[in-house]
Amino acid sequence: MPVTAKSLVDAANAVVPKISGKDAIEMVGKGDAVLIDIRDSAELAQTGKAAGSVHIPRGSLEFKADLSAPTAEKSLSLDKPVILHCASGGRAALAGKLLKDMGYSTVYNLGGFKDWVEAGGKVEK
Repeated sequence: MPVTAKSLVDAANAVVPKISGKDAIEMVGKGDAVLIDIRDSAELAQTGKAAGSVHIPRGSLEFKADLSAPTAEKSLSLDKPVILHCASGGRAALAGKLLKDMGYSTVYNLGGFKDWVEAGGKVEK
């Protein structure tokens, strides 16, 4: 049977735990985690981004998360918790599974940008 988008997201959700907006805000605020916004640039232009987040579009994640690559994102570390979000949580789940496959030890799915905002997280335009 062919793999579907739903089956991929379901598999990712099975290995990437969800985190509440409140817990994400607390961890990011203390510097205990890196928040990554994986939406594309057009989405960010419409809504702004979570304060303190790093923007890595989903299509670039592998290249930014490979710490041995010259394109590596400097704020990432295999043992520092990573919290991901997209617009609704599906892409964040897939990205979280990818990071776990790449050796990141602690990865969470916040869900969507709205989960950050509804929990009281600040937004940068």
